[in-house]
Amino acid sequence: MTPSIPVGEVRLLGDRAFLIGVADAAAARALAGELADVADVADVVDVVCGSATVLVQATDADTELGPLLALATTARDGLAGRDPSAPPVPVGAPRVVTIPCRFDGPDVDEVAALAGCRPHEVAELLTARLLTAAVVGFSPGFAYLEGLPPALRGVPRRSRPRPLVPAGSVAIANGHAAVYPTASPGGWQVVGRTGFALFTAERPPYAALAPGDRIQFTVAAAGARNEPEPLRAPRWSPPAGARAVLEVVAPGLRAVVQDGGRRNVAAVGVPAAGPADPVAFALANQLAGNEVGAGTLELTGGATRLRCLGECHVAVVGAAPDLHVDGTAERAGQLLPLRAGQVLQIGRQRRGCRSYLAVAGGILGPVWFGSCGTDELTGLGAGPLAPGAVVHAGPWAPPLGDHLVAGGASDVDLSTTVELRVLPGPHAEQFAAAALPRLAESLFVVQPDSNRVGLRLRSAAHTPAWRDGPAREGLDSQGVVTGAVQVPPDGDPVVLMVDHATLGGYPVIAVVVAADHGRLGQCAPGTRVRLVPIGLDEADEARRSARRELARAVAGPYPLAVD
Repeated sequence: MTPSIPVGEVRLLGDRAFLIGVADAAAARALAGELADVADVADVVDVVCGSATVLVQATDADTELGPLLALATTARDGLAGRDPSAPPVPVGAPRVVTIPCRFDGPDVDEVAALAGCRPHEVAELLTARLLTAAVVGFSPGFAYLEGLPPALRGVPRRSRPRPLVPAGSVAIANGHAAVYPTASPGGWQVVGRTGFALFTAERPPYAALAPGDRIQFTVAAAGARNEPEPLRAPRWSPPAGARAVLEVVAPGLRAVVQDGGRRNVAAVGVPAAGPADPVAFALANQLAGNEVGAGTLELTGGATRLRCLGECHVAVVGAAPDLHVDGTAERAGQLLPLRAGQVLQIGRQRRGCRSYLAVAGGILGPVWFGSCGTDELTGLGAGPLAPGAVVHAGPWAPPLGDHLVAGGASDVDLSTTVELRVLPGPHAEQFAAAALPRLAESLFVVQPDSNRVGLRLRSAAHTPAWRDGPAREGLDSQGVVTGAVQVPPDGDPVVLMVDHATLGGYPVIAVVVAADHGRLGQCAPGTRVRLVPIGLDEADEARRSARRELARAVAGPYPLAVD
């Protein structure tokens, strides 16, 4: 497949990341290694290898892209100037990994028709030769396998991705084969299944396959397991000093622990997770006097009831929920002291779909890859809380915040059409010349199958023709970011959310700017959405303005004396 971004070219992917075009997966791995050697990027960026790109992403809202761009350019130029006659770096002999499969997937007949063969010959083609792991990404342990026989190389992705592909699914698309390590959305053609475990969270190196490994698919024996074991949560017990503060009486639609999310693990396919609405999350923690990124409860859909187990201070921010303590109405966006036995109820959410409950001291939980957040794509984290679950918090100390200032960062009306500001995406040549203006003119409605992985949009009137003529050849797999607006062949855009896969293969027409990620995270099914194109300077100023709003949004300290 021809790389979609020319070699050496740098293209913005929103206001927090950019893509660099390279020749192939081996060149991507080399450039990523150079970036790691040139500077200590672990604290400020994720670097993700694609099939023919490298994604460089700023993970700190205060980090400007300019220095990162200079860093990447230096590394790229260094590789370009290297003596081509120099001997390659020696590597060990590649491993051969055997993966037994059942070739009875739902897309076998379609793949056979596309390949010009009979259905049973799909298995024969896939087992006839060794494949090579070119790139690891998309989801934890997901390896892109190259070396397919010619008949299968032209099989495209599905016109519309499936909301859920079962763990262990064997699939092919756009010149690669792969096995889905965990259940996730996906647009590849599923031809089989396997019980071979490709990822574990219990011990390094976590992923069973590494770039350069050779893979031999075989036909599984009768009775062989056809799906991998589910990921097991790490053992966890509350650390010294932790307090049991709340018991879940009713979790509502979905209640999960979310902290600041995972960083610097996208390269191995682990999503960032973290809060869907980072603004409400940050404000709740500020009110509770917590450190940046401390654990909270993310409550989706309201109807949550919690019983206090020990004296604590809580704050609920986001979606303007009805709030009651022992039946008495309270105001969201203020610090609430609770005593043992009191019941806190978070009811109907009037401006969005997610509220964040912070407890002074920060909510604690089992840590996966540096975070206790729950990831909906791969299942990392403790998962949704059930009735009877006990919530623990760490030690706390004053000062605490008192309340949110009126007219501040949290006062966003989502009851009408939500406007999300976007920058042009990196794949303009994949679309018609007027595609972005047509996108801006469209009114979209958020579809019911949306979640923390992706916001699925459909035009309220019709689906515009984003491309001139038929859809082009599928994109080479590339690193993606939260807010990326992907367009599958069926034309209905998908806006990637915080639990998105780390690599994607659908072209990106636009990217929601970082300053609007809070609004993005509050868009519930049925919400009307407009995408509003702006320039990079406007996006940078919007991000700086949002930081200023956060800095002055909380009044305190608690209890604030009132004359």
